[in-house]
Amino acid sequence: MQILWLVLALALALASAPARADIYGYVDAQGVAHLATEKVDARYKLFSRGDALLSSPSLAIGEGRPELLRYLARHPNLKKFGPFLKAAADEFAVDSALIKAVMAAESGFNPDAISARGAIGLMQVMPATAERYGLRGDKRKSLEEKLSEPETNIRLGARYLRDLQRMFPDQQDLVLASYNAGEGAVQQYNNRIPPYPETRNYVQLVTQIYQLYRPRALTRSLQSGIVANARSKGTRLHLTIPGQGNRPSAADAGSD
Repeated sequence: MQILWLVLALALALASAPARADIYGYVDAQGVAHLATEKVDARYKLFSRGDALLSSPSLAIGEGRPELLRYLARHPNLKKFGPFLKAAADEFAVDSALIKAVMAAESGFNPDAISARGAIGLMQVMPATAERYGLRGDKRKSLEEKLSEPETNIRLGARYLRDLQRMFPDQQDLVLASYNAGEGAVQQYNNRIPPYPETRNYVQLVTQIYQLYRPRALTRSLQSGIVANARSKGTRLHLTIPGQGNRPSAADAGSD
């Protein structure tokens, strides 16, 4: 009986943990970089395999890969909004690499991004979440206009990440799942990643991008010349998250 319980516990642990994702990508004729956690079509080439992001030169060279590295490592808006990002990371004790990874996945570094569900800005913060943290509209600017300002948006996104880290200490997969689907959805599934394809792919993709932004990985890519020598074809990034739309709205998931 004890062995049976151990087997069941192991099965539950494996079911709740995200698989290590491969990342595929390409840069299109308009200079837009595309990344996805699966080979969506023939244009997508392998960018990284499992934990091997940037650890093997064979995964960092070839068609499209230098451009993809450049998009992620040296996107102009990372430098432009760098002071806001650093200030938010310091204020809320959140790893700046994690903030960058979430920003990449949420908006592709586009401060004007607005999702179909109404999430706003670089960190795709919901207006209801902003209200929870005290942001209010006034006669000069609406709440949505204030939330679209990069400094405010990054700060609120970092604060939300900080609160999710307190809710799920040392469980970054649940933090990311909550950021995508709402902490209510994670709690609904007994503190496991909800079985939404979008959320599972989101956790995998952001986790892999996070590895790039960690200082050691980024230094390695710069020293190898992969990023520095990449051609500049544009400044836009598009992330395809398979299964997107196959989860409840934030309100249905219990998140604000």
